[in-house]
Amino acid sequence: MGQVSWKGLFLSLFDYKTEKYVIAKNKKVGILYRVVQLSILAYLVGWVFVVKKGYQDTDTSLQSSVITKLKGVAFTNTSELGERLWDVADYVIPPQGENVFFVMTNLIVTPNQRQTTCPEVGRTESFGSQTPTKLGFSLLSSSALQSVNIPDALCYKDEDCPKGQAVVAGNGVKTGRCLKYRHSMRGSCEVLAWCPVEKRSKPKKPLLASAENFTVFIKNSIRFPKFKFSKMNVLATNNESYLKTCHYSTEHPYCPIFLLGNIVRWAGNDFQEMALEGGVIGIQIEWNCDLDKAPSECNPHYSFSRLDNKFAEKSVSSGYNFRFAKYYRDAKGIDYRTLFKAYGIRFDVMVNGKAGKFNIIPTIINIGSGLALMGAGAFFCDLVLLYLIKKSNFYRGKKYEEVKSSSRKSLTSPTLNGSQSPDQLGGL
Repeated sequence: MGQVSWKGLFLSLFDYKTEKYVIAKNKKVGILYRVVQLSILAYLVGWVFVVKKGYQDTDTSLQSSVITKLKGVAFTNTSELGERLWDVADYVIPPQGENVFFVMTNLIVTPNQRQTTCPEVGRTESFGSQTPTKLGFSLLSSSALQSVNIPDALCYKDEDCPKGQAVVAGNGVKTGRCLKYRHSMRGSCEVLAWCPVEKRSKPKKPLLASAENFTVFIKNSIRFPKFKFSKMNVLATNNESYLKTCHYSTEHPYCPIFLLGNIVRWAGNDFQEMALEGGVIGIQIEWNCDLDKAPSECNPHYSFSRLDNKFAEKSVSSGYNFRFAKYYRDAKGIDYRTLFKAYGIRFDVMVNGKAGKFNIIPTIINIGSGLALMGAGAFFCDLVLLYLIKKSNFYRGKKYEEVKSSSRKSLTSPTLNGSQSPDQLGGL
């Protein structure tokens, strides 16, 4: 028995199969086949060629250059700085105008800092000079000690302030002295630092509130190397006054001059609220170019979004800020500085895009894929016809025949040789 089955399997390797076309007069399967064909055709034409432009070769390796320039002035009058006029050299960082730039809208100023010793207390007000009452003690104000917010600076005795050890999250190096307010049990370590140490109070309102009306010019040059196509987002004109009088709008899409207030508003935020503690705004420039059309049809599209977590405004880490200092030297040759803690809005300019142009190779590939899907549709309808309907035995008998050269007759069983009509097998 086993030898016979192995022999049959071996001999079947030399069988040859050829197609036999059978026209099945079955309306339901015929309608199903046409629906499948039309669906595949709609997908091929509508989605592959019209929507996805499958007839085009694409280039996503966009080469881009961004240059930014800001304009605007502001006037302030504060106790630390007095009357002061702010221009782009003061509030724009970095000054060279890259694709990431920072506009300062608020700041905390600690003037006249010198390298000397003072208490590390994380205070909200300046201490001024303190006069030691005895070794390890200093006359401090009780309000200052109540505002201690640097745990590593707290002390009860001099041994809590090891000399030469840096204060964690502080401003200097411990000197070995614990400074207390008269007979208070708790004090603050004395440190060698830039004194007085930085103020810890947060701003109540933005110093440069008028920055909302400042403007930024964003010049973007792009190139698609595969197609050797280049373009810029600035109108090609010899009119020198054009960029001095226009702002970006639907009427002036090639005037990339934006009001900072508009950018923040388009990102879904209020400028005055954001200017208080700062934040990060993303400026997205999208270039999607169909190079089968005229170059004038390749236009930039702008979108704006806030990149930092605006819902964390009550968090201790909310906003965006950093520190910088300006250094001076007095008549005695001693260095001193003014420390600035700058709050503001950072703008990140991001450029993306792709270009497409007709190419015969992707066109042929997508047409071939569509024809293959047509074949898959015919295969699906064959499964329905031969296995899923009540007359499947009749149609299988008509489709498949086994023919041997030693006989002119079909050797299939009467059930499968197609000798019965559909009416004999019953309706669907």
